[in-house]
Amino acid sequence: MEVSILYVRLRMSRRAGYKFTNRKNPIKGIAAFILGVIALGSLILAIYLTFQNQGAAPLQYAVAVILSICMAIAGMVCGIMACMEKDIFKLFPVSGITLNIVALVLGGFILYMGLSI
Repeated sequence: MEVSILYVRLRMSRRAGYKFTNRKNPIKGIAAFILGVIALGSLILAIYLTFQNQGAAPLQYAVAVILSICMAIAGMVCGIMACMEKDIFKLFPVSGITLNIVALVLGGFILYMGLSI
């Protein structure tokens, strides 16, 4: 029982403290995250609409995939530039880079499969 009381007191003492820092969320990191969400969302939407159309993909879906790849490349560049800054929070740049890599791989796979058929 004493161990659990000690654990609760230790947890309470850590929550009461505040960390003041000069770090901030970089604008380029947030832009990378937003570009990744848009690129991945448009790819998923193009896949879904193609599936609803029984596999027949109009030219507009191919253009959407190509634009998504361009957005993913721009997002990766923004994310890498944001990661190189000093004294920043890394949440948005790293998640933006991750989303953009996923979008780039998925878009490349879709284009490869479309060109090979």
